[in-house]
Amino acid sequence: MGRRGKKKGRPVSGWLILDKPVGMGSTEAVAKIKWLFQAEKAGHAGTLDPLASGMLPIALGEATKTVPYVQDGAKVYRFTVAWGEERSTDDLEGPVTKSSDTRPVQADIAAHLPKYTGVIMQTPPQFSAIKIAGERAYDLAREGETVDIPAREVEIGRLDIIEHSGDRTVFEVQCGKGTYVRSLARDLGRDLGCYGHIAELRRTEVDPFTPEDFVVLTDLEAAAPKREEADAEGARPFVPQAERFAAIDAFLVDTGAALDCLPQVAVTDDAAAKLRLGNSIILRGRDAPVQADEACATARGRLVAIGEIEAGLFKPKRVFAG
Repeated sequence: MGRRGKKKGRPVSGWLILDKPVGMGSTEAVAKIKWLFQAEKAGHAGTLDPLASGMLPIALGEATKTVPYVQDGAKVYRFTVAWGEERSTDDLEGPVTKSSDTRPVQADIAAHLPKYTGVIMQTPPQFSAIKIAGERAYDLAREGETVDIPAREVEIGRLDIIEHSGDRTVFEVQCGKGTYVRSLARDLGRDLGCYGHIAELRRTEVDPFTPEDFVVLTDLEAAAPKREEADAEGARPFVPQAERFAAIDAFLVDTGAALDCLPQVAVTDDAAAKLRLGNSIILRGRDAPVQADEACATARGRLVAIGEIEAGLFKPKRVFAG
């Protein structure tokens, strides 16, 4: 029997709310953050295109178990639509496929916005990560294929005009999971008879995180521990790991912040130990919840488990290291 390989990296956990720069892909950003923190595990909660900037929540360690809750959170985007051209990618990256000399006035744009709020049917772009017969739509599109992507239901809380200057309009949208802002630009352009594509796109919020949580890459790079220099005899000074990484770890948001949407149950240290072993516990106390499809248990403010509450019994479904 071969030995199980030792995990590489630190068992650091938490959320890093990166202000992703234009030109960097989401996978590249995750790899960079994982390297800076020297983390065992990392993942992101919602792809952001390379041409887009803004909020990319990156989960480290135990926080990766809470990614689905952040992916389901409402998002806010500020984006600029350039009128007069439709492009294959619905943004600046692709070639022009349709053009028009018509330019919309603000009143006409505003009149169309109610159609794009509430629960609507939306067709994702040809260049999207949607799977068609097991293949990504963008892979098929790059091969020159035009694929039939079925429309799907998305929810848009609000869509506002921030600024209008003839050739371009700046919007802000609050939307739910699965919404494509590029599709909004494409469909609005078609409805207005002038075509349009995304010229700039920035994600400013992913619930429950806000712009106050933003961290820029240069600050992380400055805080990351440097390699210790050896003395004249080749020895390197010993610095405890916690001390070496203290500056960069200070940028992390606690893992439990992703679960603000769930009922919170405080438990004792003994109860926490039982939950971490996968055992159910009885919730005691006058204010203890009796029933909940999903809730999270905490001990001393630290996340212990996600589970369901049935007849006053907390049944763990996913547990977190202490």
